[in-house]
Amino acid sequence: MSIWNYVVTAHKPTNVTHSCVGNFTSPQELNLIIAKCTRIEIHLLTPQGLQPMLDVPIYGRIATLELFRPHGEAQDFLFIATERYKFCVLQWDAETSELITRAMGDVSDRIGRPTDNGQIGIIDPDCRLIGLHLYDGLFKVIPFDNKGQLKEAFNIRLEELQVLDIKFLYGCSKPTIVVLYQDNKDARHVKTYEVALKDKDFVEGPWSQNNLDNGANLLIPVPPPLCGVIIIGEETIVYCSANAFKAIPIRPSITRAYGRVDADGSRYLLGDHAGLLHLLVITHEKEKVTGLKIELLGETSISSTISYLDNAFVYIGSSYGDSQLVKLNLQPDAKGSYVEVLERYVNLGPIVDFCVVDLERQGQGQVVTCSGAYKDGSLRVVRNGIGINEQASVELQGIKGMWSLRSSTDDPFDTFLVVSFISETRILAMNLEDELEETEIEGFCSQVQTLFCHDAVYNQLVQVTSGSVRLVSSTSRELRNEWNAPSGYSINVATANATQVLLATGGGHLVYLEIGDGVLTEVKHAQLEYEISCLDINPIGENPYYSQLAAVGMWTDISVRIFSLPDLNLITKEPLGGEIIPRSILLCVFEGISYLLCALGDGHLLNFLLNTSTGDLTDRKKVSLGTQPITLRTFSSKNTTHVFAASDRPTVIYSSNKKLLYSNVNLKEVSHMCPFNSAAFPDRLAIEKEGELTIVTFFWTYMNSLAIAKEGELNMGTIDEHIRSIPLGEHAHRICHQEQCRTFAICSVRYNQSSTEDSELHYIRLLDDQTFEFISTYQLDTFEYACSILSCSFSDDSNVYYCAGTAYVLPEVNEPTKGRILVFIVEDGKLQLIAEKETKGCTSGCSGMMVLVSYNLNVDIMYTYLPSMYKLVEISLLLPEEGAIEERARDYNANWMSAVEILDDDIYLGAENNFNLFTVRKNSEGATDEERGRLEVAGEYHLGEFVHRFCHGSLVMRLPDSDVGQIPTVIFGTVNGVIGVIASLPHEQYLFLEKLQSNLRKVIKGVGGLSHEQWRSFNNEKKTVYARNFLDGDLIESFLDLNRSKMDEISKAMTVSVEELCKRVEELTRLH
Repeated sequence: MSIWNYVVTAHKPTNVTHSCVGNFTSPQELNLIIAKCTRIEIHLLTPQGLQPMLDVPIYGRIATLELFRPHGEAQDFLFIATERYKFCVLQWDAETSELITRAMGDVSDRIGRPTDNGQIGIIDPDCRLIGLHLYDGLFKVIPFDNKGQLKEAFNIRLEELQVLDIKFLYGCSKPTIVVLYQDNKDARHVKTYEVALKDKDFVEGPWSQNNLDNGANLLIPVPPPLCGVIIIGEETIVYCSANAFKAIPIRPSITRAYGRVDADGSRYLLGDHAGLLHLLVITHEKEKVTGLKIELLGETSISSTISYLDNAFVYIGSSYGDSQLVKLNLQPDAKGSYVEVLERYVNLGPIVDFCVVDLERQGQGQVVTCSGAYKDGSLRVVRNGIGINEQASVELQGIKGMWSLRSSTDDPFDTFLVVSFISETRILAMNLEDELEETEIEGFCSQVQTLFCHDAVYNQLVQVTSGSVRLVSSTSRELRNEWNAPSGYSINVATANATQVLLATGGGHLVYLEIGDGVLTEVKHAQLEYEISCLDINPIGENPYYSQLAAVGMWTDISVRIFSLPDLNLITKEPLGGEIIPRSILLCVFEGISYLLCALGDGHLLNFLLNTSTGDLTDRKKVSLGTQPITLRTFSSKNTTHVFAASDRPTVIYSSNKKLLYSNVNLKEVSHMCPFNSAAFPDRLAIEKEGELTIVTFFWTYMNSLAIAKEGELNMGTIDEHIRSIPLGEHAHRICHQEQCRTFAICSVRYNQSSTEDSELHYIRLLDDQTFEFISTYQLDTFEYACSILSCSFSDDSNVYYCAGTAYVLPEVNEPTKGRILVFIVEDGKLQLIAEKETKGCTSGCSGMMVLVSYNLNVDIMYTYLPSMYKLVEISLLLPEEGAIEERARDYNANWMSAVEILDDDIYLGAENNFNLFTVRKNSEGATDEERGRLEVAGEYHLGEFVHRFCHGSLVMRLPDSDVGQIPTVIFGTVNGVIGVIASLPHEQYLFLEKLQSNLRKVIKGVGGLSHEQWRSFNNEKKTVYARNFLDGDLIESFLDLNRSKMDEISKAMTVSVEELCKRVEELTRLH
């Protein structure tokens, strides 16, 4: 590996840190805005649920996310502040569906101690000022002027140093804050201050309250008419105002999030550390508070944020489990819960540990993560692209095409599967035993190859062969009408929908037919100058049965053409360039946007934006999906269109946030596919692969099923989600895989909160690597924590063992003084402890300790840490015959390390607690021992994520013909659920991409005017330096999402063609 590294996100952050609700995109539209640390998502609340509108990166870690409405505005603005003291105010542009920056700035101070309890950002309810608590003893004020514009910020001294929470109070003539703080005796109090904007100072507020619950940690300001504030403690909840004080005891809990239900502030939802959701009600008479009531509603994920949407729908954002959309019912269910979970949104965070395995032995790595925490702990199996579950298969060699048909026009399910061969057509159907068996449709011609089939109106079916078009009754199965090809001509290619047929005969003849009740009418004939290679009339307009456009791919001049129907007038001609003919063409709609997809014979796919009114093709883009000809077919799921591209590297094309995405399918080659949604196999696909027809299901969220043909085999299956979740109900924090016995071993902790005192039980558990069921458990001693585990073997011993390192963490003891090394063998599916060794202190040195245990080599290089501080990276040399560890080199920069990995003999990768990555290089050629013993920093980069683990491996199948096939990669997992890839590049490629990155920074501006260069600068308490020898793959790959004019601008600056740039960037996307 090299020092020139490319860092790219394979799985975006999923940990929800903030959320808010308001009228952001329109005065009439209700929006949910979600922050996931370094990204924001904007959703629209619709009768069908939450509809995503925008998902954009923010060049910073989001510390504050608040909606507000300045005076005179009809809709809300969004205020964002980042952990590195940048802020911006964003407004939605409805015309372009983009974010506009209304204000931006830097609120950092040269001196000041950053607050220990995290930044606090609040906005006055009357939009007079924004308040920020960033440094101990200071409150920063950003005032608004009369027009809603931000004025210059200033600081006010704050006496309280240990601030726990600050909020603005409602209903005050002057801006008033309420401060929850802890004094030097650990007692907690609240105090109010008026903000005097003219004097730039605080004035003593209207009231204060001393000696609150020792666990008080959250303030909830109450809007008019009640006003005041609710103070949430661990054992009490208090309502406080200038003229009222009400308190109620609660079951001991730590409230993590709240959401206001009513505009008048009389009801609030509270989420606690155990995932319990409560309703807090303020009882009042004539605007006078009379008391508080709290009621348990049910259980959700452990919430980090709660947003009440509307009509009893609530969004629960979580950092420890999946986020949820829930409905609050008026009546409890059988378990007494009022909470109904409607939707789950996958969250991989926090990824505490993971391993890379090839469970299906297909040459593609899958990441198995220890995700979540507490009761929401789980294992997640994450695969790149889409997985296949085979449901049924039959061996059928030489398949040339497949189509599913229904027995009547209004039948919701498919009945027939038509399979075409070189000299015959066979028809399969589901029998009463839900088995595929051969049947007949008497009106079909079965002695010839079928070119195309489709359901038609009036309970009819269409079959196109080289000699004719046949119209057949789907109920009686008899022939009703036939259109024959002209004498001396045969039909070469054809397509159809429910009311139309378009076909081409030799000599460039294009014929258009319309389907009636028992009649086929030739409407138009056109003579083209060249032969036709492919056709499509998939309806993409308002009428789902009739297309007003026809797409035609041409031989000889290598072009695609758009004709109008029914008159077959040419309205657009688009030369494709090159010498490779179009082999499949498709009109389709993704997220309301019309596209033309054109697949070439060499595995490339072109996509164009299609103007359905004029037929114009714009914004041409080209991607490489494989090396063999591609066949395109649509299939639907949840009323959403997806496209299956069958080829040597099968791919599903779909759209997210109005961006086309491509996910590879974990099959080597698929030649044909069609949807097959039968009553017995709902939502399946039929595929033909490797001589079999197979019915399959796919691993991907909300996908339907298809039939796929792979080289003589027909398969049936469905798409399922590419993230598989194995809920544990406990927190797994270490994992490793043992190939020999096909098991995983995990270290986990179960939190028991049912007794009067919380307790913890620690385990080492064995799981089957296919079913993920617990098959054996070893319970550790009281106070004994499992810190590390690996699979290993010893010299002169063919057995493979699990070795675990533990520590005894005793109450009131700062550092563990005792631990154990445990050696297990798996026998008959059980964990058998065969050896143990007591250690002095904690054996959490993971790789270092485990190398000692597991390898009996002459010399081994490894990482160790200083035992208590985890501060300095060192390389040590193990000399077994002397029983000693000798230091060979060290990095003299003090970094609080979170993960390390060896890239090669001389280059090492590290991650530290300020969310940075860096590489160090051993100076093996140094002239003196001192030079050779120093690790020099080779690369620095701000990732913006806390990395828990690095691991060598790949998420994709490495194809030998790919330029990136030989590039070594390291995978990392983070607290926010990010899975990323670090690839070591050749120097020449690095320089090219560095220049591309530099040009992209000029064209792609960060949301809120935030600087990409500053964001990626290595930053800790001691220094900030520009990134070096690391490239931001997310920025580079965003080149593929640019419109053509911006691509041309970059192409000109790079003096490289757009096609070449696209090709080189697309190759990089194959790394993940």
